Amino acid sequence: MCRGLAGLPASCLERAKEFKTRLGILLHKPELGHKIGNQSHSTKQRYALEEVLGWKESFDHLLKSKSGMTAFQGFLKTEFSEENLEFWLACEEYKKTRSKTKLASRANKIFEEFVQNEAPREVNLDHETREVTRKNLTVVTLACFEEAQAKTYTLMEKDSYPRFLKSAYYRDLIEQATSHRTGKPAHT
Repeated sequence: MCRGLAGLPASCLERAKEFKTRLGILLHKPELGHKIGNQSHSTKQRYALEEVLGWKESFDHLLKSKSGMTAFQGFLKTEFSEENLEFWLACEEYKKTRSKTKLASRANKIFEEFVQNEAPREVNLDHETREVTRKNLTVVTLACFEEAQAKTYTLMEKDSYPRFLKSAYYRDLIEQATSHRTGKPAHT
């Protein structure tokens, strides 16, 4: 068994490091921890019931809805995993880059922010995908992040999205949309 500092297993040290990072995020994001029913958003977002219920159709459908993406991002913040969506969005924006001179600098910025080991908002990628992505940056193209983005999408689709649909966060959104539709106040 691999041992780390003071005889602790390496996995314990990894969890402790992750906990420390997340605690630091909490200290800098005072809006976290507030119940969505009280709308911690600075602007109170109202959703149509049909729209909120439509997010169940598919993950792709959710991402195509601007308000669906906002709601999903709010949920991911409660789980401290918003970096996955932020990386996916950064890749989508990157693919729209038309200036060859900006391509390399944007690619390096995305890599340093999300992909490299110990990145500030490191996404969960296996070593092989991380290495392929690093090698792709030697000759920058619009497809540099294709594999990493696809893996992140699959992770969100198979993991975060089902949790979102089962969450109290999503149920609160449905309740708010229902009460807005009927004119009855939502329970807080």
